[in-house]
Amino acid sequence: MTRVLITGFAPFGGESVNPSWQAASLVAAEPPAGLTVTAAELPCVFGEAIPALREAVLASTPDLVLCMGQAGGRPGVTVERVGVNVDDARIPDNAGNQPIDEPVVPGGPAAYFSTLPVKACVAAMREAGVPAAVSNTAGTFVCNHVAYGLGHLIATEFPHVRGGFVHVPWAPEQVTDGTAPALEPATVARGVRALLLAAARTSAGEDLKVTEGATH
Repeated sequence: MTRVLITGFAPFGGESVNPSWQAASLVAAEPPAGLTVTAAELPCVFGEAIPALREAVLASTPDLVLCMGQAGGRPGVTVERVGVNVDDARIPDNAGNQPIDEPVVPGGPAAYFSTLPVKACVAAMREAGVPAAVSNTAGTFVCNHVAYGLGHLIATEFPHVRGGFVHVPWAPEQVTDGTAPALEPATVARGVRALLLAAARTSAGEDLKVTEGATH
């Protein structure tokens, strides 16, 4: 039985919900066969989210960790390839912090790549009927903060764990005028279940050899 920790964020930016936490809760409530899934909600706060993630890893002792966050405006679920060592907040976090050009981990490497099979994960979600793509930037807000922080935790404390970050679109209830893409959290959860199965069935260091690059 593969143990999975899945995280989402608390609402931020004046929103009343965060679809990453909605989807994470649904996956934990109905996990895929062969997986045990624990969900943890992370605070959308620089400096607090990574310690909360570390505590969740210690409590659940997972084999796989999937952190998720909201990316309003993206049309599908995007699997992040890399997290970079910079916090540069366009808006304040939920505690009013707004770091500019500060490292996530002082002295840490410039970036960490996901240790999940990002292309196999994308293919599995598409096969499940969920729009998905590889993303080469997690931004520079708290999502990237956690994506990089997870990579650092794996590299320095939890080398047996594989993990990565996924961004999800707005939920329909957040797009009241219908002018931006949205996905039902239940649809996101269906894709995430397929992603987790693909990750669990793919050996460390292996992935599909298919094109998922970007020109810009």
